[in-house]
Amino acid sequence: MIKMNQVIKPRQLGVKIKEFFVSRMVTIVFIAICLLCFRFAGLSFTFYMRDIINRLSRNLFLILALIIPVLAGMGLNFAIVLGAMAGQISVIIVTNMGIGGFPGFSLTLLIGLPFALVFGYLIGKLLNKTKGQEMITSLIAGFFANGVYMFALLILVGTVIPLTNPVLLLSRGYGIKNTVDLQGGLKYSLDALFQRPLPQTLFYGGLFFLLILSILLLIKKMYIKKGNGILISNARLIGYGVLALVIAVAGFLLQRSDSTLNTVNVPIATFGFIALLCLFNMFIVRTKLGQDFRAIGMNQHVAATAGINVNKTRVIAMVISIVFSAWGQIIFLQNLGNLNTYGSHSQVGIFAIAALLIGGASVTKATVGQGILGAFLFHTLFMLSPMAGRNLLGDAQLGEYFRAFVAYGVIALSLGMYAWKKQIQSSSAEEIESDLD
Repeated sequence: MIKMNQVIKPRQLGVKIKEFFVSRMVTIVFIAICLLCFRFAGLSFTFYMRDIINRLSRNLFLILALIIPVLAGMGLNFAIVLGAMAGQISVIIVTNMGIGGFPGFSLTLLIGLPFALVFGYLIGKLLNKTKGQEMITSLIAGFFANGVYMFALLILVGTVIPLTNPVLLLSRGYGIKNTVDLQGGLKYSLDALFQRPLPQTLFYGGLFFLLILSILLLIKKMYIKKGNGILISNARLIGYGVLALVIAVAGFLLQRSDSTLNTVNVPIATFGFIALLCLFNMFIVRTKLGQDFRAIGMNQHVAATAGINVNKTRVIAMVISIVFSAWGQIIFLQNLGNLNTYGSHSQVGIFAIAALLIGGASVTKATVGQGILGAFLFHTLFMLSPMAGRNLLGDAQLGEYFRAFVAYGVIALSLGMYAWKKQIQSSSAEEIESDLD
Protein backbone atom coordinates (compact mmCIF):
# COMPACT_ATOMS: atom_id res chain seq x y z
CA MET A 1 0.00 0.00 0.00
CA ILE A 2 2.85 2.44 0.87
CA LYS A 3 4.59 1.76 -2.42
CA MET A 4 1.33 2.27 -4.32
CA ASN A 5 0.81 5.65 -2.60
CA GLN A 6 4.36 6.66 -3.39
CA VAL A 7 3.73 5.96 -7.08
CA ILE A 8 0.27 7.51 -7.34
CA LYS A 9 0.85 10.77 -5.47
CA PRO A 10 3.56 12.14 -7.78
CA ARG A 11 1.50 11.05 -10.78
CA GLN A 12 -1.60 12.78 -9.37
CA LEU A 13 0.45 15.91 -8.65
CA GLY A 14 1.72 15.91 -12.21
CA VAL A 15 -1.81 15.51 -13.52
CA LYS A 16 -3.04 18.42 -11.40
CA ILE A 17 -0.20 20.66 -12.57
CA LYS A 18 -0.89 19.67 -16.17
CA GLU A 19 -4.61 20.34 -15.78
CA PHE A 20 -3.88 23.73 -14.15
CA PHE A 21 -1.82 24.95 -17.11
CA VAL A 22 -4.10 23.39 -19.72
CA SER A 23 -7.23 24.98 -18.25
CA ARG A 24 -5.52 28.39 -18.06
CA MET A 25 -3.40 28.18 -21.18
CA VAL A 26 -5.49 30.71 -23.14
CA THR A 27 -5.28 33.24 -20.28
CA ILE A 28 -1.52 32.72 -19.82
CA VAL A 29 -0.87 33.14 -23.54
CA PHE A 30 -2.85 36.37 -23.68
CA ILE A 31 -1.16 37.81 -20.60
CA ALA A 32 2.17 37.24 -22.35
CA ILE A 33 0.90 38.79 -25.59
CA CYS A 34 -0.48 41.86 -23.74
CA LEU A 35 2.84 42.39 -21.94
CA LEU A 36 4.69 42.10 -25.26
CA CYS A 37 2.31 44.56 -26.96
CA PHE A 38 2.66 47.04 -24.09
CA ARG A 39 6.45 46.81 -24.41
CA PHE A 40 6.38 47.77 -28.10
CA ALA A 41 3.32 50.06 -28.19
CA GLY A 42 5.21 52.96 -26.60
CA LEU A 43 2.19 54.29 -24.68
CA SER A 44 2.31 56.14 -21.39
CA PHE A 45 0.73 54.36 -18.43
CA THR A 46 -1.67 57.28 -17.93
CA PHE A 47 -2.96 57.04 -21.50
CA TYR A 48 -3.34 53.29 -21.11
CA MET A 49 -5.30 53.62 -17.85
CA ARG A 50 -7.61 56.29 -19.28
CA ASP A 51 -8.44 54.15 -22.32
CA ILE A 52 -8.79 50.82 -20.51
CA ILE A 53 -11.13 52.33 -17.90
CA ASN A 54 -13.26 53.74 -20.71
CA ARG A 55 -13.36 50.39 -22.51
CA LEU A 56 -14.18 48.41 -19.38
CA SER A 57 -17.03 50.75 -18.43
CA ARG A 58 -18.36 50.38 -21.97
CA ASN A 59 -18.14 46.61 -22.42
CA LEU A 60 -17.98 44.83 -19.07
CA PHE A 61 -21.74 44.71 -18.46
CA LEU A 62 -22.26 42.90 -21.78
CA ILE A 63 -19.58 40.32 -20.99
CA LEU A 64 -21.01 39.53 -17.56
CA ALA A 65 -24.44 38.99 -19.15
CA LEU A 66 -23.08 35.71 -20.57
CA ILE A 67 -22.49 33.96 -17.25
CA ILE A 68 -25.96 32.66 -16.29
CA PRO A 69 -26.57 30.54 -19.45
CA VAL A 70 -23.13 28.93 -18.97
CA LEU A 71 -24.10 27.92 -15.42
CA ALA A 72 -27.34 26.44 -16.79
CA GLY A 73 -25.45 24.26 -19.27
CA MET A 74 -26.52 26.26 -22.33
CA GLY A 75 -22.99 27.16 -23.37
CA LEU A 76 -21.87 30.48 -24.78
CA ASN A 77 -24.89 32.62 -25.56
CA PHE A 78 -24.39 34.01 -29.07
CA ALA A 79 -28.01 35.15 -28.85
CA ILE A 80 -27.08 38.20 -26.78
CA VAL A 81 -27.21 39.96 -30.13
CA LEU A 82 -31.01 39.84 -29.68
CA GLY A 83 -30.61 41.64 -26.38
CA ALA A 84 -28.45 44.24 -28.11
CA MET A 85 -31.23 44.75 -30.67
CA ALA A 86 -33.75 45.24 -27.86
CA GLY A 87 -31.47 47.86 -26.32
CA GLN A 88 -31.05 49.67 -29.63
CA ILE A 89 -34.78 49.71 -30.28
CA SER A 90 -35.31 51.37 -26.90
CA VAL A 91 -32.54 53.90 -27.67
CA ILE A 92 -34.32 54.80 -30.94
CA ILE A 93 -37.67 55.20 -29.16
CA VAL A 94 -36.25 57.44 -26.42
CA THR A 95 -34.25 59.49 -28.94
CA ASN A 96 -37.44 59.98 -30.96
CA MET A 97 -39.13 61.23 -27.78
CA GLY A 98 -36.30 63.73 -27.26
CA ILE A 99 -35.56 62.75 -23.66
CA GLY A 100 -31.89 62.88 -22.67
CA GLY A 101 -29.69 62.70 -19.61
CA PHE A 102 -30.15 60.20 -16.79
CA PRO A 103 -34.00 60.36 -17.05
CA GLY A 104 -33.67 59.32 -20.69
CA PHE A 105 -31.23 56.57 -19.76
CA SER A 106 -33.60 55.23 -17.09
CA LEU A 107 -36.52 55.33 -19.53
CA THR A 108 -34.40 53.46 -22.08
CA LEU A 109 -33.80 50.66 -19.57
CA LEU A 110 -37.54 50.40 -18.88
CA ILE A 111 -38.58 50.46 -22.56
CA GLY A 112 -35.95 47.87 -23.48
CA LEU A 113 -37.14 45.49 -20.75
CA PRO A 114 -40.33 44.16 -22.42
CA PHE A 115 -38.54 43.71 -25.76
CA ALA A 116 -35.76 41.78 -24.01
CA LEU A 117 -38.24 39.64 -22.06
CA VAL A 118 -40.04 38.63 -25.26
CA PHE A 119 -36.82 37.96 -27.17
CA GLY A 120 -35.37 35.99 -24.24
CA TYR A 121 -38.51 33.88 -23.90
CA LEU A 122 -38.59 33.06 -27.61
CA ILE A 123 -34.92 32.14 -27.85
CA GLY A 124 -35.21 30.10 -24.64
CA LYS A 125 -38.12 28.09 -26.09
CA LEU A 126 -36.13 27.57 -29.29
CA LEU A 127 -33.05 26.32 -27.45
CA ASN A 128 -35.21 23.87 -25.51
CA LYS A 129 -36.06 22.30 -28.87
CA THR A 130 -32.37 22.00 -29.82
CA LYS A 131 -30.71 20.71 -26.66
CA GLY A 132 -27.06 19.91 -27.18
CA GLN A 133 -26.81 22.40 -30.07
CA GLU A 134 -27.47 25.62 -28.16
CA MET A 135 -24.45 27.59 -29.34
CA ILE A 136 -24.91 27.03 -33.07
CA THR A 137 -28.67 27.53 -32.72
CA SER A 138 -28.26 30.83 -30.89
CA LEU A 139 -25.72 31.98 -33.49
CA ILE A 140 -28.06 31.24 -36.40
CA ALA A 141 -31.02 32.72 -34.50
CA GLY A 142 -29.03 35.94 -34.19
CA PHE A 143 -28.54 36.07 -37.97
CA PHE A 144 -32.24 35.48 -38.56
CA ALA A 145 -33.26 38.11 -36.01
CA ASN A 146 -30.87 40.57 -37.64
CA GLY A 147 -32.78 40.25 -40.91
CA VAL A 148 -36.11 40.91 -39.19
CA TYR A 149 -34.57 43.85 -37.31
CA MET A 150 -33.27 45.45 -40.50
CA PHE A 151 -36.58 44.96 -42.32
CA ALA A 152 -38.46 46.61 -39.46
CA LEU A 153 -36.15 49.62 -39.20
CA LEU A 154 -35.62 50.12 -42.94
CA ILE A 155 -39.17 49.57 -44.21
CA LEU A 156 -41.74 49.58 -41.42
CA VAL A 157 -40.49 52.59 -39.44
CA GLY A 158 -42.12 55.70 -40.89
CA THR A 159 -44.72 53.72 -42.80
CA VAL A 160 -46.41 51.23 -40.46
CA ILE A 161 -44.58 52.26 -37.28
CA PRO A 162 -45.14 55.99 -36.57
CA LEU A 163 -41.94 57.97 -36.24
CA THR A 164 -41.48 61.57 -37.35
CA ASN A 165 -38.22 62.79 -35.81
CA PRO A 166 -35.97 64.08 -38.67
CA VAL A 167 -32.89 63.27 -36.57
CA LEU A 168 -33.73 59.57 -37.04
CA LEU A 169 -35.53 59.31 -40.39
CA LEU A 170 -33.90 58.97 -43.77
CA SER A 171 -34.53 61.77 -46.25
CA ARG A 172 -37.06 59.60 -48.12
CA GLY A 173 -39.38 59.83 -45.11
CA TYR A 174 -39.16 56.28 -43.78
CA GLY A 175 -36.42 54.06 -42.42
CA ILE A 176 -33.85 54.86 -39.73
CA LYS A 177 -30.56 56.52 -40.66
CA ASN A 178 -27.45 54.38 -40.64
CA THR A 179 -25.82 56.53 -37.94
CA VAL A 180 -27.70 58.35 -35.17
CA ASP A 181 -25.82 60.96 -33.14
CA LEU A 182 -26.69 60.74 -29.42
CA GLN A 183 -24.96 64.02 -28.59
CA GLY A 184 -27.24 66.19 -26.47
CA GLY A 185 -29.40 63.18 -25.65
CA LEU A 186 -28.25 59.85 -24.24
CA LYS A 187 -24.52 60.43 -24.72
CA TYR A 188 -22.72 60.07 -21.37
CA SER A 189 -26.14 60.01 -19.68
CA LEU A 190 -24.75 57.49 -17.17
CA ASP A 191 -20.99 58.07 -17.39
CA ALA A 192 -21.24 61.79 -16.61
CA LEU A 193 -23.61 61.27 -13.69
CA PHE A 194 -20.84 60.78 -11.12
CA GLN A 195 -17.11 60.81 -11.90
CA ARG A 196 -14.03 61.00 -9.73
CA PRO A 197 -10.23 60.95 -10.36
CA LEU A 198 -8.66 57.49 -10.36
CA PRO A 199 -6.52 57.95 -7.19
CA GLN A 200 -9.51 59.24 -5.23
CA THR A 201 -11.59 56.31 -6.50
CA LEU A 202 -8.91 53.84 -5.40
CA PHE A 203 -8.64 55.42 -1.94
CA TYR A 204 -12.35 55.54 -1.13
CA GLY A 205 -13.03 52.28 -2.95
CA GLY A 206 -10.38 50.48 -0.89
CA LEU A 207 -11.80 51.89 2.35
CA PHE A 208 -15.33 50.93 1.31
CA PHE A 209 -14.33 47.32 0.61
CA LEU A 210 -12.45 47.16 3.90
CA LEU A 211 -15.67 48.18 5.64
CA ILE A 212 -17.71 45.57 3.73
CA LEU A 213 -15.18 42.84 4.51
CA SER A 214 -15.17 43.79 8.20
CA ILE A 215 -18.96 43.52 8.29
CA LEU A 216 -18.81 40.13 6.56
CA LEU A 217 -16.25 38.91 9.08
CA LEU A 218 -18.47 39.98 12.00
CA ILE A 219 -21.52 38.35 10.42
CA LYS A 220 -19.56 35.15 9.87
CA LYS A 221 -18.52 35.02 13.55
CA MET A 222 -22.17 35.47 14.57
CA TYR A 223 -23.27 32.68 12.25
CA ILE A 224 -20.57 30.33 13.52
CA LYS A 225 -21.72 30.93 17.12
CA LYS A 226 -25.19 29.86 16.03
CA GLY A 227 -23.85 26.71 14.43
CA ASN A 228 -24.11 27.94 10.86
CA GLY A 229 -21.47 28.63 8.25
CA ILE A 230 -20.67 31.01 5.42
CA LEU A 231 -18.97 29.95 2.20
CA ILE A 232 -16.21 32.61 2.39
CA SER A 233 -13.22 31.37 4.40
CA ASN A 234 -11.32 33.50 6.91
CA ALA A 235 -8.15 33.24 4.82
CA ARG A 236 -9.96 34.57 1.76
CA LEU A 237 -11.52 37.43 3.73
CA ILE A 238 -8.12 38.39 5.12
CA GLY A 239 -6.58 38.21 1.65
CA TYR A 240 -9.28 40.47 0.24
CA GLY A 241 -8.76 42.81 3.18
CA VAL A 242 -5.03 43.09 2.53
CA LEU A 243 -5.71 43.79 -1.15
CA ALA A 244 -8.28 46.48 -0.28
CA LEU A 245 -5.80 48.08 2.15
CA VAL A 246 -3.06 48.13 -0.50
CA ILE A 247 -5.47 49.76 -2.98
CA ALA A 248 -6.51 52.39 -0.44
CA VAL A 249 -2.89 53.22 0.44
CA ALA A 250 -1.92 53.43 -3.23
CA GLY A 251 -4.83 55.78 -3.90
CA PHE A 252 -3.89 57.96 -0.93
CA LEU A 253 -0.25 58.26 -2.05
CA LEU A 254 -1.24 59.04 -5.65
CA GLN A 255 -3.61 61.78 -4.47
CA ARG A 256 -0.71 63.41 -2.62
CA SER A 257 1.60 63.20 -5.64
CA ASP A 258 1.70 65.14 -8.90
CA SER A 259 1.03 61.98 -10.92
CA THR A 260 -0.79 62.42 -14.22
CA LEU A 261 -3.13 59.63 -13.05
CA ASN A 262 -4.99 62.39 -11.18
CA THR A 263 -6.26 63.52 -14.59
CA VAL A 264 -7.87 60.13 -15.28
CA ASN A 265 -11.57 60.15 -14.36
CA VAL A 266 -13.53 57.02 -13.43
CA PRO A 267 -17.29 56.87 -14.21
CA ILE A 268 -18.40 55.72 -10.76
CA ALA A 269 -22.09 55.44 -11.69
CA THR A 270 -21.33 53.12 -14.61
CA PHE A 271 -19.07 50.87 -12.54
CA GLY A 272 -21.77 50.92 -9.87
CA PHE A 273 -24.17 49.33 -12.36
CA ILE A 274 -21.49 46.76 -13.24
CA ALA A 275 -20.89 46.03 -9.54
CA LEU A 276 -24.61 45.39 -9.04
CA LEU A 277 -24.55 42.85 -11.87
CA CYS A 278 -21.49 41.18 -10.31
CA LEU A 279 -23.30 40.93 -6.98
CA PHE A 280 -26.39 39.54 -8.69
CA ASN A 281 -24.37 36.84 -10.46
CA MET A 282 -22.62 35.88 -7.21
CA PHE A 283 -25.84 35.98 -5.18
CA ILE A 284 -28.05 34.01 -7.55
CA VAL A 285 -25.82 30.90 -7.42
CA ARG A 286 -26.57 30.71 -3.69
CA THR A 287 -30.33 30.74 -4.22
CA LYS A 288 -32.63 27.84 -5.08
CA LEU A 289 -32.82 29.08 -8.68
CA GLY A 290 -29.04 29.27 -8.89
CA GLN A 291 -28.69 25.73 -7.56
CA ASP A 292 -31.18 24.63 -10.21
CA PHE A 293 -29.04 26.31 -12.87
CA ARG A 294 -25.96 24.46 -11.67
CA ALA A 295 -27.77 21.12 -11.36
CA ILE A 296 -29.05 21.40 -14.93
CA GLY A 297 -25.60 22.43 -16.11
CA MET A 298 -24.07 19.31 -14.60
CA ASN A 299 -26.71 16.79 -15.73
CA GLN A 300 -30.16 17.57 -17.10
CA HIS A 301 -31.48 14.04 -16.59
CA VAL A 302 -30.47 13.94 -12.92
CA ALA A 303 -31.89 17.44 -12.41
CA ALA A 304 -35.22 16.39 -13.91
CA THR A 305 -35.24 13.29 -11.71
CA ALA A 306 -34.72 15.56 -8.68
CA GLY A 307 -37.91 17.43 -9.57
CA ILE A 308 -36.46 20.46 -11.35
CA ASN A 309 -38.44 21.81 -14.29
CA VAL A 310 -35.51 21.79 -16.73
CA ASN A 311 -37.16 23.56 -19.66
CA LYS A 312 -38.63 26.36 -17.55
CA THR A 313 -35.34 26.95 -15.72
CA ARG A 314 -33.42 27.11 -19.00
CA VAL A 315 -35.87 29.70 -20.34
CA ILE A 316 -35.41 31.77 -17.17
CA ALA A 317 -31.63 31.64 -17.62
CA MET A 318 -31.92 32.84 -21.20
CA VAL A 319 -34.37 35.63 -20.32
CA ILE A 320 -32.00 36.92 -17.62
CA SER A 321 -29.08 36.91 -20.06
CA ILE A 322 -31.02 38.71 -22.82
CA VAL A 323 -32.33 41.38 -20.42
CA PHE A 324 -28.82 42.08 -19.11
CA SER A 325 -27.39 42.18 -22.64
CA ALA A 326 -30.05 44.73 -23.64
CA TRP A 327 -29.09 46.94 -20.71
CA GLY A 328 -25.42 46.35 -21.46
CA GLN A 329 -25.89 47.56 -25.04
CA ILE A 330 -27.58 50.72 -23.75
CA ILE A 331 -24.59 51.36 -21.46
CA PHE A 332 -22.29 50.70 -24.42
CA LEU A 333 -24.11 53.17 -26.69
CA GLN A 334 -24.34 56.00 -24.15
CA ASN A 335 -20.58 55.71 -23.69
CA LEU A 336 -19.90 55.56 -27.45
CA GLY A 337 -22.12 58.57 -28.16
CA ASN A 338 -23.60 57.36 -31.43
CA LEU A 339 -25.71 54.50 -32.71
CA ASN A 340 -24.68 52.55 -35.78
CA THR A 341 -28.24 51.38 -36.39
CA TYR A 342 -27.43 48.35 -38.52
CA GLY A 343 -23.99 47.44 -37.22
CA SER A 344 -23.56 48.24 -33.51
CA HIS A 345 -25.06 44.91 -32.46
CA SER A 346 -23.50 42.68 -35.11
CA GLN A 347 -20.23 41.82 -33.30
CA VAL A 348 -21.51 42.03 -29.72
CA GLY A 349 -21.71 38.27 -29.23
CA ILE A 350 -18.33 37.48 -30.80
CA PHE A 351 -16.37 40.08 -28.83
CA ALA A 352 -18.10 39.42 -25.49
CA ILE A 353 -17.64 35.66 -25.79
CA ALA A 354 -14.00 36.02 -26.85
CA ALA A 355 -13.33 38.24 -23.81
CA LEU A 356 -15.01 35.76 -21.44
CA LEU A 357 -12.99 32.86 -22.85
CA ILE A 358 -9.70 34.77 -22.59
CA GLY A 359 -10.41 35.14 -18.87
CA GLY A 360 -10.35 31.36 -18.46
CA ALA A 361 -14.03 30.50 -18.83
CA SER A 362 -15.27 27.54 -20.85
CA VAL A 363 -18.56 26.37 -22.30
CA THR A 364 -19.41 24.77 -18.94
CA LYS A 365 -17.90 27.13 -16.36
CA ALA A 366 -17.77 30.91 -16.08
CA THR A 367 -17.32 33.25 -13.12
CA VAL A 368 -17.44 36.98 -12.50
CA GLY A 369 -13.68 37.04 -11.95
CA GLN A 370 -13.05 35.34 -15.29
CA GLY A 371 -15.32 37.84 -17.02
CA ILE A 372 -13.49 40.84 -15.50
CA LEU A 373 -10.03 39.40 -16.23
CA GLY A 374 -11.04 38.49 -19.78
CA ALA A 375 -12.44 41.96 -20.46
CA PHE A 376 -9.22 43.53 -19.16
CA LEU A 377 -6.94 41.34 -21.31
CA PHE A 378 -9.10 41.42 -24.43
CA HIS A 379 -9.45 45.20 -24.53
CA THR A 380 -5.82 45.71 -23.56
CA LEU A 381 -4.90 43.68 -26.62
CA PHE A 382 -7.38 45.55 -28.82
CA MET A 383 -5.95 48.86 -27.69
CA LEU A 384 -2.24 48.05 -27.92
CA SER A 385 -1.92 45.72 -30.93
CA PRO A 386 -2.24 48.36 -33.73
CA MET A 387 0.42 50.62 -32.15
CA ALA A 388 2.67 47.67 -31.35
CA GLY A 389 2.32 46.49 -34.97
CA ARG A 390 3.21 49.95 -36.24
CA ASN A 391 6.29 50.31 -34.03
CA LEU A 392 7.48 46.74 -34.43
CA LEU A 393 6.68 46.07 -38.10
CA GLY A 394 6.10 49.56 -39.48
CA ASP A 395 2.45 48.89 -40.35
CA ALA A 396 -0.44 49.56 -37.95
CA GLN A 397 -2.78 47.66 -40.27
CA LEU A 398 -1.12 44.40 -39.23
CA GLY A 399 -2.30 45.11 -35.69
CA GLU A 400 -5.84 45.61 -37.00
CA TYR A 401 -5.70 42.24 -38.76
CA PHE A 402 -4.37 40.66 -35.58
CA ARG A 403 -7.30 42.05 -33.57
CA ALA A 404 -9.80 40.49 -35.97
CA PHE A 405 -7.87 37.22 -35.90
CA VAL A 406 -7.90 37.20 -32.09
CA ALA A 407 -11.66 37.78 -31.81
CA TYR A 408 -12.51 34.69 -33.85
CA GLY A 409 -9.40 32.61 -33.17
CA VAL A 410 -9.74 32.65 -29.40
CA ILE A 411 -13.22 31.13 -29.63
CA ALA A 412 -11.98 28.28 -31.83
CA LEU A 413 -8.89 27.84 -29.63
CA SER A 414 -10.93 27.76 -26.41
CA LEU A 415 -13.41 25.24 -27.78
CA GLY A 416 -10.51 23.09 -28.96
CA MET A 417 -8.83 23.43 -25.55
CA TYR A 418 -12.07 22.39 -23.88
CA ALA A 419 -12.22 19.19 -25.96
CA TRP A 420 -8.51 18.54 -25.30
CA LYS A 421 -8.99 19.06 -21.58
CA LYS A 422 -11.83 16.53 -21.53
CA GLN A 423 -9.58 14.01 -23.27
CA ILE A 424 -6.72 14.62 -20.80
CA GLN A 425 -9.05 14.23 -17.82
CA SER A 426 -10.42 11.00 -19.26
CA SER A 427 -6.98 9.54 -20.01
CA SER A 428 -5.64 10.63 -16.58
CA ALA A 429 -8.53 8.94 -14.82
CA GLU A 430 -7.88 5.76 -16.80
CA GLU A 431 -4.15 5.83 -15.88
CA ILE A 432 -4.90 6.24 -12.16
CA GLU A 433 -7.43 3.40 -12.27
CA SER A 434 -4.92 1.15 -14.01
CA ASP A 435 -2.32 1.94 -11.32
CA LEU A 436 -4.82 1.11 -8.60
CA ASP A 437 -5.54 -2.20 -10.25
